[in-house]
Amino acid sequence: MSALGTAARPARLGVLASGSGSNLQALLDACAAGALQAQVAVVICNVAGARCLERARGAGVPTVLLPHQGLKREEYDTKLVAALQEHGVELVCLAGFMRIITAALLRAFPDRVLNIHPALLPSFPGMHGARQALQAGVRVAGCTVHFVDEGTDTGPILVQAAVPVLPDDTEESLQARIHAQEHTAYVRAVRLVLLGAVELVDEGGKRRARVTGFEGGGGAEAIVSPGEPFAAASASAPEPPEAEPAQAQQRGAARW
Repeated sequence: MSALGTAARPARLGVLASGSGSNLQALLDACAAGALQAQVAVVICNVAGARCLERARGAGVPTVLLPHQGLKREEYDTKLVAALQEHGVELVCLAGFMRIITAALLRAFPDRVLNIHPALLPSFPGMHGARQALQAGVRVAGCTVHFVDEGTDTGPILVQAAVPVLPDDTEESLQARIHAQEHTAYVRAVRLVLLGAVELVDEGGKRRARVTGFEGGGGAEAIVSPGEPFAAASASAPEPPEAEPAQAQQRGAARW
């Protein structure tokens, strides 16, 4: 995939949201801080009064309220496409957008639609990822940023962050920790696409996202894959002292 955006010409993002918009806020903050060579060109929401609209307006971003009631899915997505194209959008980011996307949108933005999901796909697609994880008794949950296709959470996986499930976790506590990692994961995924570091390939009859030039990474709160660029990691990470080989082994074990 070709790179999008430069310092002189930031890429134009279109964000689709239905709720509070905390992932939208993460993208707005990253753009404002220069972490992404991009700008949010428009926020489109299908729910009147949703906080995501307030967040967008507070950042000076144009908003479009596009209710879905009374419209067929393809008809609604055709209106979405028109609004996105009117604002010159190059990459579409779903951020808590409670709609199933149709081919009408995917045809207009081929391989340019991303979604954030609160589970480690392909496990636990659909609604209530944290609840599904607790019911299944897994020890690790997390979130996934993936390209959108015509299935439900079935598109090529781009970035994942793993979050441990604690013995006393409730759905709310686990969901809160997953949600905190979504903000980092989404910004990282958008950055990968903007850098042109992603290649979509066919492997074994399935489309997969292949990322080049990045290593695994993470910390105490989560393991995120892919991590930082190799060049950035090598430039910032000091060499481990010879007297502490165990620390070097631990750092290596934390990488995927």
